[in-house]
Amino acid sequence: MTVQGNSPEEKAAYALFDLNFRSQLRMMGNAFWGSPVRGRLILLACGLLTIILVTAYGQVKLNEWNAPFYNALERRDINAFIHQLEVFAIIAGCLLLLNVFQTWLNQMTALNMREGLAKDMVDQWLKPGRAAKLASFGTIAINPDQRLHDDVRNLAESSTALAIGLVNATIILVSFIGVLWGLSAGFALEIGGKMVAIPGYMVWAALLYAGSASLLSNLVGYRLVPLNAERYSKEAELRFSLMRASENLTAITLSRGEKNERHRIRGDIDAVLGVIRGLAMALTHLTWVSAGYGWLAIVAPILIAAPVYFSGNLTFGGLMMAVGAFNQVNVALRWYIDNFGPIASWKATLQRVSIFRHALIQMDSVERHGNAIEVERVATDIVRLSAIEIIPDAGGQDGRRTFRLREDPVEIAVGDRVMINGDQGVNRRLFFAAIAGLWPWGRGKITVPPREEILFIAQHGYMPAAPLREILSYPRAPQKFKEDEFLAAMEACGLGHIIPKMNDAIRWDQKFDSDEQACVRVANALLLKPRWLFIDDLLEGLEKHTIDRLVAVLNGMRDTAVVYIGRSEAFMETMSPRTLHLDLEQQL
Repeated sequence: MTVQGNSPEEKAAYALFDLNFRSQLRMMGNAFWGSPVRGRLILLACGLLTIILVTAYGQVKLNEWNAPFYNALERRDINAFIHQLEVFAIIAGCLLLLNVFQTWLNQMTALNMREGLAKDMVDQWLKPGRAAKLASFGTIAINPDQRLHDDVRNLAESSTALAIGLVNATIILVSFIGVLWGLSAGFALEIGGKMVAIPGYMVWAALLYAGSASLLSNLVGYRLVPLNAERYSKEAELRFSLMRASENLTAITLSRGEKNERHRIRGDIDAVLGVIRGLAMALTHLTWVSAGYGWLAIVAPILIAAPVYFSGNLTFGGLMMAVGAFNQVNVALRWYIDNFGPIASWKATLQRVSIFRHALIQMDSVERHGNAIEVERVATDIVRLSAIEIIPDAGGQDGRRTFRLREDPVEIAVGDRVMINGDQGVNRRLFFAAIAGLWPWGRGKITVPPREEILFIAQHGYMPAAPLREILSYPRAPQKFKEDEFLAAMEACGLGHIIPKMNDAIRWDQKFDSDEQACVRVANALLLKPRWLFIDDLLEGLEKHTIDRLVAVLNGMRDTAVVYIGRSEAFMETMSPRTLHLDLEQQL
């Protein structure tokens, strides 16, 4: 089933990554099968199956107990009555123990399923380049935290509950259909003066009763699956809007934008509430069926068994046994009906998680979906750019508006100084992302060294929630560097006053201003000592003394090729770089 978003980008993304229901099951089945918890899940599943089978046997015995118990009541036989109470205590006690043990196994199965699925999804998400590439597709990549947390949790828990419920209902159905068939095997109905035998008529009655309820539930509740999927999508958009507003409260307040943000967030709230209203109506309509058949179930088994009882072929105890067996068969057959809402929610969650996982995996071969820039990683002393052309449209489908590197081919050796400028309207950041292998849409070939020899500094970098020492050495471990190296890098970049706080684990991204954050990123480059350093307009908007200091530090990195993508007079004057140009091209 396809989830259609409101924007053309969302529709295009889902069209690219959509999976049918079978493929969704196969996708998540592969995730579980390849998980380290597979062995535990198999053992737990075997344990659950054993418990369910033994419980079903106990329920059959409990149903058989109905006949002698109610017959004893009918005969007013106190001794038989007390004996049957003793039998009941033994059977009920065993079933209680089985129920408790099954509950524990249920919880452990859900826990292990969540562990396996959550770790697999995080591993898929954080494989090099995947998440950043997927972000280019727009809304399908919004709120990965919700997909990786809420959706994964819901999928693991609901999959466990529904799977166990289905197996339990199937076993109960098989067990008690035989009981019902035996109780009504000799039933005959007088039609036109003739006796017409209907073997196992109570089985057919139960099938008809539950089947009609199932059919009506499907007809009434068919909208639940798409509505649940849409709800998850709208909830994610609302959460994203709230998060964005929370992260930018100062800027919003300074620009007096509270009214605008309030209007935007209220719109997202209204969208969520609109979907919930649709769900409320769909569930209300479904309640007519589920509740109606639920109340009817109180008398339905007695009415169905009454002909056999009044014909004298059943004792009162046998009647109660038939009623119990009918109820068990009906409950088993109604499992799908009673779980229509949870199944709809599960299918919607399965769709969101499987499509997201599929999209992440597809990022490794995204070139199959359109034009692509080839990025080759080899042991080399030269970074080579050949016939580079960037398509700014995610997916690479619209190649009418592109920009290309005027100089061709370009070779950048260790120690070189290069600045890359562009025409007005050229998105230099996409060129930066293309060299990093994060923007594949375009044409040409980029030859770069292995990842450990190259470093990319984005204009707005990432600072993990960790001590400053760990941030300075990121992504390598702080233990890889000597104390003198930390001190020298911080002093060179103007961070000497923060040295006493190097081991403090605070939100440094909130404590530092833009100049200090830029200094931290350059200090990181000093520690890592890459052979090639690509910088995305880092100096834009910084104070002049900070720019002069950082340019001097970069110029001192003689064993590193420094490539600056952007415009900076200080970089140009101090480093006298070779200048390359990005030209905008538009084709009608």
